[in-house]
Amino acid sequence: MTTPTVDTTQELAAFLRARRERLDPRDLGLPSRRQARRTPGLRREEVAELAGVSVDYIVRLEQGRGLRPSADVVEALARALRLAPVERAYLFNLTQQRPRNADKPATTAAPPLAGLVADLSPLPAMLMNHRYDILAWNHEMTRVLVDFDTLPPAQRNAMWLCLMHPDIREFYVDRERVVREGVAHLRAAWATHPEDRALTDRIAEFIAHDEEFARLWAERDIKVNGRGHKVMRHPDGGVIAVDFEVLIPLEDPEQRLVIFRPADEESRAVLDRLCAR
Repeated sequence: MTTPTVDTTQELAAFLRARRERLDPRDLGLPSRRQARRTPGLRREEVAELAGVSVDYIVRLEQGRGLRPSADVVEALARALRLAPVERAYLFNLTQQRPRNADKPATTAAPPLAGLVADLSPLPAMLMNHRYDILAWNHEMTRVLVDFDTLPPAQRNAMWLCLMHPDIREFYVDRERVVREGVAHLRAAWATHPEDRALTDRIAEFIAHDEEFARLWAERDIKVNGRGHKVMRHPDGGVIAVDFEVLIPLEDPEQRLVIFRPADEESRAVLDRLCAR
């Protein structure tokens, strides 16, 4: 027996019906009706009223009659049906629409992730958002890069450090590749978060103050690195080669956990010596 290919139209219809029927009208503050309810949950007209669409539109959706709701309608349906974030994402996938990032970008570390960053010692680790803002770090990462506590919050940004910080500018042996990949990541993040004014302002700052960034930005490369390799010239330890891994938590997908691992025994010895100080 094989699993059939998903019919998104029929699955959308069934999903909307199932989520409508599981809601209790009293939990939504809807007025009680004299007429007894023949089916559990909300009536179609109640969903239509909450979502700001016609009853006929809800009927056609639930009958699988080939409608493709707009992103605004999908968002309204998700709110009306009180969908959890994972259910909202599922609804957008079924309708082949792209959700707007209505939530504000993370500017502080989620406490469980901040604790995880600390627990990853002795591996250098830090937590960033899509802007490359550094939200949390452990002692080992401060020994590898810079003591982030000494920097104003506006400078706790991996791209800013690479472009502007006097000690980090020449830190990477293959600086051209590191900057190019960073620019390509920011362009992908910029397109994904067009409403993020802080990110747009940050990019404008880089273009205005760094010719290399401006040149690479104009090339319109797109790349998101989940893992890679970097070689650094550390002022106290000499050359250090690390492999890095970037992990995105399911519960906080706007935050990125970055972990460094020594790429060879020489680098491991240097890191051990630096972090022991």
